Amino acid sequence: METQDLELDLFLTAVYRLSGFDFRKYMKSSILRRVENRLRLEGLKNITQLTEQVVHHEVFLKKVLDDFSINVTEMFRDPSFFLSFREKVIPRLKELPEIRIWHAGCSSGEEAYSMAILLEEEGIGHKAKIYATDMNEKILEKAQKGIIPLSKMKTYTKNYMQAGGIKAFSEYYHSDHQFAYFKEGLLDRIVFAQHNLVTDVSFNEFHIIICRNVLIYFNLELQYNVIELFQESLGTNGFLGLGSKEALRLDAHPDFEEFDIYNKIYQKKAES
Repeated sequence: METQDLELDLFLTAVYRLSGFDFRKYMKSSILRRVENRLRLEGLKNITQLTEQVVHHEVFLKKVLDDFSINVTEMFRDPSFFLSFREKVIPRLKELPEIRIWHAGCSSGEEAYSMAILLEEEGIGHKAKIYATDMNEKILEKAQKGIIPLSKMKTYTKNYMQAGGIKAFSEYYHSDHQFAYFKEGLLDRIVFAQHNLVTDVSFNEFHIIICRNVLIYFNLELQYNVIELFQESLGTNGFLGLGSKEALRLDAHPDFEEFDIYNKIYQKKAES
């Protein structure tokens, strides 16, 4: 195990030096699973051999970066979160002249689409701008197109209804025999951009930050740093939404307080 740990440390350092993406503070168990899968796919015996390939062959570096980019998402995932947001947070937003929302770690964009629909239904879509970011440029290119396999829409429709949807979900897209295409007016509310939560800094002040099921892949030190980034990026009384398997330690982050603990929604306190 000590040899493997050393190999993994050297490998992640090489990836960082070559790409600028720092995975050294990700959960080691999660990273190791992805590394071992790449070893099997390439027929390599150990991590040292993979490091050699990454250093000398750019195609291997691209493969590894894709391996490390976690792209698991769906529209209105955990519908109770979006229902709570609709019923408890939206009334606060209606008082604002403009609304800035950051979806951090947006993957292929499904949760950002979900938020755009929710805001539209609540009559505040016209004054909202959604910034959806991810470290993976390839997945962002996919997100910008607003195209989803039609096979997923049955699940997404069910989620939408459980999240308090008030229309026929099919009103938001048109489809062919294979894909659903979201309407351009919906996508116009969203700005997709590359941002790395590990190394990049705050780029705006937001009323809402949504980062769901991303922190679970980070170690405790990196989780703390990212929450501090969110704290700096939120305006007074702003809201932070986390994933169902994540929680905010209020003793470590006293600038936040619970707003809806069941749905993992927190609010930044007003400055005293």
